[in-house]
Amino acid sequence: MPMEKRETFSSRLGFVLISAGCAIGLGNVWRFPYITGKYGGAAFVLLYLLFLVILGLPVMVMELAVGRASQRSIALSFQRLESKGSKWHWYSYIGFAGNYLLMMFYTVIAGWLLYYFVKMLRGDFINLDTQGVSNQFTDLMVQPLTMTLFMVVVVCIGMLVCAQGLRNGVERVNKVMMVCLLALMVVLAINSVLLEGAEEGLRFYLQPNFHNLVYDGEGNWILGEAVFAAMGQAFFTLSLGIGAIAIFGSYIGKEHRLAGEALRIGVLDTCVAFVAGLIIFPACSAYGVSTAEGPPLVFITLPNIFNAMPMGQLWGGAFFLFLSFAALSTVIAVFENIISFTMDRWGFSRIRAVMINLVGVLTLSIPCILGCNLWSGFTVLGMDISGLEDFLVSQNILPLGSLLYVLFCTRKSGWGWDRFLAEANEGKGLVFPRGVRIYVSYILPVIVLFIFVMGYWNQFRPK
Repeated sequence: MPMEKRETFSSRLGFVLISAGCAIGLGNVWRFPYITGKYGGAAFVLLYLLFLVILGLPVMVMELAVGRASQRSIALSFQRLESKGSKWHWYSYIGFAGNYLLMMFYTVIAGWLLYYFVKMLRGDFINLDTQGVSNQFTDLMVQPLTMTLFMVVVVCIGMLVCAQGLRNGVERVNKVMMVCLLALMVVLAINSVLLEGAEEGLRFYLQPNFHNLVYDGEGNWILGEAVFAAMGQAFFTLSLGIGAIAIFGSYIGKEHRLAGEALRIGVLDTCVAFVAGLIIFPACSAYGVSTAEGPPLVFITLPNIFNAMPMGQLWGGAFFLFLSFAALSTVIAVFENIISFTMDRWGFSRIRAVMINLVGVLTLSIPCILGCNLWSGFTVLGMDISGLEDFLVSQNILPLGSLLYVLFCTRKSGWGWDRFLAEANEGKGLVFPRGVRIYVSYILPVIVLFIFVMGYWNQFRPK
């Protein structure tokens, strides 16, 4: 029986926005400002941009090329392109598992953001001191039913959008959501920049001081840590290695070269991260708060800032709405990859694939919720359930999956350099240079392996 005609985006803008939406998430608006504050401000931003160009973009071009050439999700893309008798397609199930693992904790965190948006609008933080704001988050962690309710809302929104199809659901909703996200960011950034006392934060964020990149405030040498942090952020921010970018490559035509498309996605992703810094650094400076707060930054530190800010209830609500949009854009994009895998692999209709995966994601997200309370004593290698899920995705499947895409596109036993290059450079626009073959074939894989090994070192080194 002939396969169903492949869905396509209605416009190039839709492709860029949803692909960027997949990459844009909490890594941009929480992790990027946090590690930028920790490792030197503007000097770290420059280092990050360098690694984004030499690490992230080449891998993105390769993943897009595999998707566009195969016209299939990760379920069948390697099978369609690999040399006869090779086993590259075995990775498809690992990539699929990576998408599920990511959603098993990401949907829970997205639920927290929706919960905080509701609390901000209700004024629940008004007149609370620092400890009172901290207690709000602690109280949430011991309420599995509340966490489950908001997780279910997130999953149902994402699946409902995907059920409408690529153009009518995923593309249309993401266009609106991304425009709202960008508009909210600009308004929030202007408000933060105009706060009294914001100048010091802006100077730290926009004026490079390379001494801060080499030494911390106590004179300790941190350049090695900063380099690895910049490499990791540049690499992980684009959600590479699990086919979540390749799926959108499978929905586009061959009118434009892929290096230009990858650059547009990377620029939009970076702009969101950069503007997030313009929101957070001036606000923290104005209220004398350190940006290197780590995990508490979003759920404890920033609510305290909004609580002290004029019209803080409005600005706090807008901030958590913006965060919710960022998280939902990733959720919808990854759900589309999961659903497309199910359709390609088993020939299910879109609605049937949505229903199966709705049950699957809802069920498999419960352990992450229980790991915060009823199952909090359960650990593996010193990690709780959400920490383990995050570690498996971030430090294992993403780097090893990206390594596999690089090797697949540069090795004769896979797809091969010449066929990859022909696909990447078909159409009009920015050329992927032939002269980088040695770099992407031999040096880039070593760098990705270094990121993988350092992830384990940072997790398990003696404290």
